[in-house]
Amino acid sequence: MNIGFIGLGVMGRPMAEHLIAAGHTLALHRVKDPSRHLVEQGGKALGSARAVAEASDVIILMLPDTPDVETVLFGPDGVAEGLSRGKLVIDMSSISPVATKDFAGRIEALGCDYLDAPVSGGDVGAKNAALTIMVGGKRAVFDKALPLLQLMGKNITLVGDNGDGQTAKVANQIIVGLNIAAVAEALLFASKAGADTAKVREALMGGFAASRVLEVHGERMVKRTFDPGFRIRLHRKDLSLAIDAAKALNIALPNAAATQQLMNAAIARGDGDRDHSALIQTLEALAGDPG
Repeated sequence: MNIGFIGLGVMGRPMAEHLIAAGHTLALHRVKDPSRHLVEQGGKALGSARAVAEASDVIILMLPDTPDVETVLFGPDGVAEGLSRGKLVIDMSSISPVATKDFAGRIEALGCDYLDAPVSGGDVGAKNAALTIMVGGKRAVFDKALPLLQLMGKNITLVGDNGDGQTAKVANQIIVGLNIAAVAEALLFASKAGADTAKVREALMGGFAASRVLEVHGERMVKRTFDPGFRIRLHRKDLSLAIDAAKALNIALPNAAATQQLMNAAIARGDGDRDHSALIQTLEALAGDPG
């Protein structure tokens, strides 16, 4: 199948690699040095999002934020200008559910289909084709896209209509963000109390506190490996979506708001491009550590 892939960052690169390895023809846009190997593996670098859409039956986006998706879709030389009837756009970015519904309507007005399919699992999940994929869209379109999604993920759920996949992702990011903050607080407490944080983490992994976040991000905190699997600034963006939506829904998300503030502090410290497990450094700074 001819597939377009736009957004070749930490997550997008391995996702595109899985599609190439499965024998699909990939048209790529925004190829930079870290993604040059995708061209060497058979991908074709094109000069615009429009050219990618013209060359592809399915166009996948994996971009940082809502404005990025809107520009790639509807800006000059954007995807919309290269679409013809029957093509499918799959947005795997994490963006606003409200904007997603608008984007879907505009793409469908061109005679094409649209799925929002944000992912969870970080760079590890992307590399292992083990992402959790939360999908919003029509059942028939989901069924058509499922074989492609299965090349990138394992837990793939049609949540509901367009926008519902993004709503599920925002909910996911609330849970993950709060868990990272909780693990960071627990390990900081253990360290300040004089315990071996690696041993504390090992003990907690055998109890009710065990979680994927404690397993993966707790290990990063212990080993001080903060190269980005998922950047703090991008997680802060996702929590901002949650806080904005909470305001519109007239609900309180006090713990999500507190974690967002912690991420604000991390970004102010210059840690915005570090992995979100680096939140422990912000807590350490609040505790008086120079870190």
